[in-house]
Amino acid sequence: MRTCVYPLAGLAELTSELTTIPTPTAPALHYSMPPAKRFTILCCIAAAFLLVGFYRPTGFRLPQQHLELPHRPPIDDGRSRWANRPQQHPVTSMTLLPSGGAASIPRIQHDFGGETAEVREVRETRLQTVKDSFVHTWKGYKEHAWMEDELAPLSGGNRTTFGGWAATLVDSLDTLWIMGLHDDFEQAAAAIKHLDFASPKTEFLNVFETTIRYLGGFLAAYDISDGKYPILLEKAIEVGEMLYAAFDTPNRMPVARWNWRGAALGNPQEAQDHTLLAEIGTLSLEFTRLSQLSKDPKYFDAISRITEQFDSQQMRTNLPGMWAIAVNARTANFSQGSYFTLGAMADSLYEYFSKEYILLGGRSEQYRRLYERFIDVAKEHLFFQPLTKDNRDILLSGGLTADTPTERIPNPHCQHLGCFTGGMVAMGARIFDRPADLAIGRKLMEGCVWAYETMPSGIMPESFDAVQCGDVANCMWDENRWFEAVGKKVGEGSEADKSLSFEERVRQKIQERRLVPGISSIGDRRYILRPEAIESVFILYRITGDTTLQDTAWTMFQAITKHTRTKFAHAALGDVTVGEPPQVDSMESFWTAETLKYFYLIFSKPEVVSLDNYVLNTEAHPFRRPK
Repeated sequence: MRTCVYPLAGLAELTSELTTIPTPTAPALHYSMPPAKRFTILCCIAAAFLLVGFYRPTGFRLPQQHLELPHRPPIDDGRSRWANRPQQHPVTSMTLLPSGGAASIPRIQHDFGGETAEVREVRETRLQTVKDSFVHTWKGYKEHAWMEDELAPLSGGNRTTFGGWAATLVDSLDTLWIMGLHDDFEQAAAAIKHLDFASPKTEFLNVFETTIRYLGGFLAAYDISDGKYPILLEKAIEVGEMLYAAFDTPNRMPVARWNWRGAALGNPQEAQDHTLLAEIGTLSLEFTRLSQLSKDPKYFDAISRITEQFDSQQMRTNLPGMWAIAVNARTANFSQGSYFTLGAMADSLYEYFSKEYILLGGRSEQYRRLYERFIDVAKEHLFFQPLTKDNRDILLSGGLTADTPTERIPNPHCQHLGCFTGGMVAMGARIFDRPADLAIGRKLMEGCVWAYETMPSGIMPESFDAVQCGDVANCMWDENRWFEAVGKKVGEGSEADKSLSFEERVRQKIQERRLVPGISSIGDRRYILRPEAIESVFILYRITGDTTLQDTAWTMFQAITKHTRTKFAHAALGDVTVGEPPQVDSMESFWTAETLKYFYLIFSKPEVVSLDNYVLNTEAHPFRRPK
């Protein structure tokens, strides 16, 4: 008798022998194997299974507490999961989209005429060059970072930065369509079917970034392609259902930096007591367009509650008409804070007032009121004329500290992010019949162009401090005033510095810090492929029809692409105050969503994404204006 001594490694041989046993349906009705051998084999099989069980890494039997897995939402599509999540603080009354006849919104775009063959040839050559830069970037993304959030343009790697849902792909959808790359568009539209918005790859979601990039990207792609791809609206609704859960708080203010997993499990949540102004105020366009297309009013209702807080508290801040850069969303206190700016942390809130008015067809006077209250304050307290060596009549947008309603300290701190203001003011001048503001918008745009031209690289840095004119009526170059401004930034310096005269010390710091005339300090020397300056140049071109702005754009484009192009795509720059800026292994999705799109549109025919047919969100995603 053979005993059960088969090792685990001998199971294959044992199995082979067993397969020679005829089945009951075979011609032979009796097994040929002796009974003793069959008994031995069966004993060995039973022992082998027991042995496998005992040799499992976690043991044959798990403790009971390991079997009790934490509750997870059912595995299904993202829309169903979030739509079926019970609201802990349900809405009892709904604010509907405004109805009735649309207001008469004045025409925004210039009435462009024809062009000569020579002008058309130059324009189309530039147009193709911009398209080539996009194609180069898209090729790098497809080959090295497909379905990832971002391509690392130097190493060829990838990054997960915005939930892991292919941010660059979604952000680029409408750009692909606008540039006529329809095969790539269809490939990308097919790929988004595999994006599951039920489970982000990051623990916390930035509701603002998810809204402007993903929700805005899907809605715009649906609009720009005339609704021919239903999957785009389906995905927009899927994202919308997820984001709507962030509003499930006691006061219906959204959680800006959102623990989505806790929300999915039904944990209580509250809005944060320190929420950036832009993050809570830049949701209106996307949620409104989603309500318009989905016919579900809950999205518009959600952002209307935020708008009500801005409206009711606008004149109660330390700078009545504007809001400080952070609000308390948990208590819905929007009147706190002391620093006011149109730059980082605040920018797109202000941009959305006039754009929401357009998207609603002028049916809400609330957004006109919000815009007109703040723009007059910004003109008085934030916009200033800088001191320039060539005495340019330009404006920049700075900041202001107001610890009390009567103590106001201006701050000539300028940011690339704030360069959108020129286009915003010019558009407001058109739609709200404020003709004098058009010149102000133009000067703000030209201020950012000056910041590009004055740098050795031809590119504006992220932020800098300018020198404000002492006499606006007679703003002439004054080197002593520039030295004084630099001197305030220099401080006492080292012991070696103290041996120098004030003027010598200032000149030394100007050289060391590579300061150009009119700039007293540079806080952030990077260029991260931002679009705000070309955005304003584009809008001013479409409003005025001034073709010299196309030349301005071309100069900017050449400087940017010269320094940013890499083997795989285009890279951010570490220091634009040198002639050959070092590249950084980073390329945010707004490079393809905004920057290249604006450069392309300024050289396109004026009817391509006409401002009289579309309104662009802060990520340059065009939403079709309702008829």
